Amino acid sequence: MTQTPTDAPKIEFPCDYSLKVVGDAADDFRDVVIDVVETHAPGVDRRHVKVVDSRNGRFQSIRITITATGESQLSALFTSLKATGRVHMVL
Repeated sequence: MTQTPTDAPKIEFPCDYSLKVVGDAADDFRDVVIDVVETHAPGVDRRHVKVVDSRNGRFQSIRITITATGESQLSALFTSLKATGRVHMVL
C-alpha cells in the first residue's frame, strides 16, 4: 500500500523542530528573529543559531531549532515572524 499526502505521518509533539527564517540582511535581523521565537518557544540556545548570508549579501537566513509542543504553537510562531514585516519566508 502506498501513502498518499492525506495519510502522510504527522509530527509527534513535543519534538525538536528546525526553522529557516529568511529576510533582508541587517545587523539586528538575527536578534529580531530570536526574540520572536523566544516568545513562543523559550529556551533557545543562541550558540546554535546559524546565520547565512545570501551570495549577494541582500538576504540572510536564520537557522534555529526549537522544542515544538504543538501545531498551534508553530502556527502562532509563523504568524508572529511574518508580522514583523522583516521576514519574507519561514521554512
